[in-house]
Amino acid sequence: MPKSQMITPAESRAAGSIEFQPIPVNQYRKTVGDELKNFSPKDLRRIQRDMELIRAFENMLNEVKLRGNYQGIEYNHRGPAHLSIGQEATAVGQCYLLDVNDHIYGSHRSHGEILAKGLSAIEKLDDQPLMDIMRGYFDGQALKIVEKDANGNTKDLAIDYLIYGALAEIFAREPGFNKGLGGSMHAFFPPFGIYPNNAIVGGSADISVGAALYKHVNKKPGIVIANIGDASAGCGPTWEAICFATMDQYRLLWDDAHRGGLPLIMNFVNNFYGMGGPPGGETMGFKILARLGAGVNPEQMHAERIDGYSPLAVIDAIARKKKIIADKRGPVLLDTVTYRFSGHSPSDASSYREKAEIEEWQKVDPLLTFARDLVKHKVCTQADIDGMRAQAEAIILKAYRKAISLEISPRTDLKKSGNLLEKTMFSNLKVETMEPGRKPEVLMPREENPRVKQLASRSRSAFDSKGARLPKTRCIGIRDALFEAIIDRFYTDPTLIAYGEENRDWGGAFAVYRGLTEALPYHRLFNSPISEGAIVGTAVGYALEGGRPLVELMYCDFMGRAGDEIFNQLAKWQAMSGGLLKMPVVLRVSVGSKYGAQHSQDWSSMCAHIPGLKVVFPATPYDAKGLMYSALTGTDPVIFFENQRIYDQPEEFVRDGVPAGYYEVPIGEPEVKKPGKDLTILTIGATLYRALEAAKILEEKHGLSCEVIDARSIVPFNYDRVIESVKKTRKILLASDACERGSALQTFAAKITQLAFDELDAPPVIVGARNWITPADEVEDAFFPYPADIVDAVHEHIKPLNGYKVARVCHNEELGRRSREGI
Repeated sequence: MPKSQMITPAESRAAGSIEFQPIPVNQYRKTVGDELKNFSPKDLRRIQRDMELIRAFENMLNEVKLRGNYQGIEYNHRGPAHLSIGQEATAVGQCYLLDVNDHIYGSHRSHGEILAKGLSAIEKLDDQPLMDIMRGYFDGQALKIVEKDANGNTKDLAIDYLIYGALAEIFAREPGFNKGLGGSMHAFFPPFGIYPNNAIVGGSADISVGAALYKHVNKKPGIVIANIGDASAGCGPTWEAICFATMDQYRLLWDDAHRGGLPLIMNFVNNFYGMGGPPGGETMGFKILARLGAGVNPEQMHAERIDGYSPLAVIDAIARKKKIIADKRGPVLLDTVTYRFSGHSPSDASSYREKAEIEEWQKVDPLLTFARDLVKHKVCTQADIDGMRAQAEAIILKAYRKAISLEISPRTDLKKSGNLLEKTMFSNLKVETMEPGRKPEVLMPREENPRVKQLASRSRSAFDSKGARLPKTRCIGIRDALFEAIIDRFYTDPTLIAYGEENRDWGGAFAVYRGLTEALPYHRLFNSPISEGAIVGTAVGYALEGGRPLVELMYCDFMGRAGDEIFNQLAKWQAMSGGLLKMPVVLRVSVGSKYGAQHSQDWSSMCAHIPGLKVVFPATPYDAKGLMYSALTGTDPVIFFENQRIYDQPEEFVRDGVPAGYYEVPIGEPEVKKPGKDLTILTIGATLYRALEAAKILEEKHGLSCEVIDARSIVPFNYDRVIESVKKTRKILLASDACERGSALQTFAAKITQLAFDELDAPPVIVGARNWITPADEVEDAFFPYPADIVDAVHEHIKPLNGYKVARVCHNEELGRRSREGI
């Protein structure tokens, strides 16, 4: 909260009332005849043609799913198909005015939007750019297939390309738009402004906000539209997205060049059913969804219900809302009424609705009513309409024949070593700046920053020149080392932004960002709502558009609020794109202490379990800075764990301390922090220091020389250095603050056993946190691994120590009891 904004009791306690403005509902009532002055006959016919193509495409998929063939040609499509039969006018009307700079994000039911946006792009692009796109996209793989029997001009070829690329993707074929790795619910094609569609209900809401944020921050042309279903209004991430999109700071606190609302339309594609439960009348209470905008901001998000069964009504609405956005008065909420004739999926028998209801909507089917209006006003004849329908079916059939042929459209071989998925889980690129040639926007030269000046006077090592330990207050600690890497990147990459809870003014909850407020304008460092899902989801959208976000969750425990965004979105889009998209997101997560069961958990193992995430956990200033540099110059999502216990820990392992300049610590490489010959101890995070204390006890009192290795990273992880140590010591103990059951330590131990079985004299021993809730700080030493726990484990499971008495029981019988009782 900036000090310039005073909150006074007089204003806050004053009597009054809130007034709402009327929200328009289905106000457009013009006919084709009324619009002849605004649309050419050719454009009106194109609207009908586009709807016919989408209907033919969806009918084909429906036939394949229900009957296993299309026009007598058999094919067994085992994947999903959530069809939009009946919703064509909504998609075509929306996309009519959009160009390739306007980006749409969709849902599991977005085939129609993909085709509508693609057809609109094809119409607007000249022939040469069209050919360049088709030739350059994955080396022209799909183009080479469709051009063999192409007829007509370049735009006809592009239509064949669009239909085939989408269908091949749905059928999991390698020439598909996303190499067959996205499929029906995730297909997209960025060159036409078609961005990822999302299988999670409401999943595109916060991602779209992040995409709009990217355009706003970086002054990129175009708008962003989130096409989400009416049932997503009940999803937490959707509400978080709306709150994030409507923050007052965009209009009140950002500088003049960036002041104004986000270029976003939050479009609820309202077909009245969330699977089988209608939000209006059963599962929610809004009746008319557009009313939701009234509760968000004084502008009511310019909310409006529009008739999605009239393509001209949708075009009219998009034109008006684009004007609002151009005036920097966004975002906008649209409630677009439509209806699906088919079930939620082909297996859905629509038992939750009457046949008569479907028949009533079929009577006003836009493909029939709009066609009749075209004929009535002599835009075309019925024969023209019949010809469009026949041509659409012919185009679909031609694409279908190609897409089902394994000879023409093979599936990628995922059984071979080094297959496509192995290559696309991570991009592993190094990119200094996401927009070369553009100067980063800052408020002062870096060398004039107060904190930079302050740190210049501190020791970069824990020790003075004579080897004496210095007070922590005189040394560069972990929080300082992180700051140095982060501020340096802000002066290098103009797209880099940072946000989260209390990032600005406060300097972050744990002072890592102290000094950034003075250096950065508001649009590069800002506070977000307490909306963890939206914090991560918007970062995904920002990165998909080409930017680099650095976002923070104040406590590791809050990751539960962002579970979908971390595990289903952040982790998956690189691979689901077939390697096309990059995800340069760094998510900083602080592992707490002292605050009990909901603020002191280490969930690093959960992140390590999810494919597609890099997970690091530095425990020294040198490693923290070097790993942050690697993360902020990479192109993969990195979950960057930090431990609150050791933010002030100085560097005591690198002789010269933390370098002042740029360097990288490679992600995935553990490091020996203390050499030894009798026992290997592998640690994750802050347990490094307790392991070193235990090693000192074992050496001084029991003559056991310990080699201590800091994992530094959890995913990826190179076992070579650990195996080399085990070959020497023939014994290993692993320790971390994560609960022992199901932890990353278990994976490490199993893999070490497999890779070095013949080198081990005893099974690996794991010392993790107890499988309890985290207790109060006063008794945390009973929960987290402390030196005594490590020494106990060595005595009981690795080598009996002469004269040693365990601090608490941990023999096999006790471990068996804990497992039986689930503790």
